[in-house]
Amino acid sequence: MNNFTKRIVFGLLYVGLVIASSALGALYFYSLFLVFMMLCIYEFIKIIELKSVFPYLLGATCFITAVISNNNLVVFEDDLSKKITLSIFLSAIYFSFILALVSSRKIGRQYLGKNFLTLMYVVIPFSMLIKIPYLNFEGTFDTSIIIGIFILIWSNDVFAFLIGKNFGKHKLIERVSPNKTIEGFLGGFIFTFIAGYFVARYCSSIQPVQWFTIAIIVSIFGVLGDLIESMFKRQAQVKDSSNLLPGHGGFLDRLDSIIFATPFVFIYLFLTT
Repeated sequence: MNNFTKRIVFGLLYVGLVIASSALGALYFYSLFLVFMMLCIYEFIKIIELKSVFPYLLGATCFITAVISNNNLVVFEDDLSKKITLSIFLSAIYFSFILALVSSRKIGRQYLGKNFLTLMYVVIPFSMLIKIPYLNFEGTFDTSIIIGIFILIWSNDVFAFLIGKNFGKHKLIERVSPNKTIEGFLGGFIFTFIAGYFVARYCSSIQPVQWFTIAIIVSIFGVLGDLIESMFKRQAQVKDSSNLLPGHGGFLDRLDSIIFATPFVFIYLFLTT
């Protein structure tokens, strides 16, 4: 099996898993993205050379807290739920200071910095992602929202690649990613906006104007996410985040766009629904 065939096969498998987990319900969706998050943490802490189990513990705590706060698996009174969620989240973050204090590491700031970088770059976006399906006017888990967002992400990735490869002449940020072009970015932007039109027709739980706005957010911040991951890899002098996904590199390579776009999509939907 050549590299192109591997890319197609494992790309379809990835798409199938995302769609199936979303369609089957919240528990399957949570389970898949908990696995994705842990694999991304594994790859990222290797890139930044952090040898610690704390990012996994912090990631699991934040993720489970986000699940609880969705109020579909564990039901609390509203005020109590908010208090418990905030308490667990803050305790998990500030425990890292205590861990740095009692550890044998000499450079506490560097250790803390890498832990917080992992928190901000990987953990928080995944914790926000699992809340996005609830950001609709009914406040219930909506499969179509998360599938629609991934369709926009995939549209942006595919068309940016195809147009950039065939028509790209002007580099976007060459020092970080020499293959990214302005033409590819614009192509991805246009086709993602078109995809937003079709997604809006079949997903009515949020308004069409919201889908067009999300398409813009995904186009801009998805590309930035790709570039930011490239920056980390270039500094670490590695080509891929891992070799766990044949033809694609690692899970971080596959999910970098959604990771960076998610906080901005979450904030937008949180403010408008």
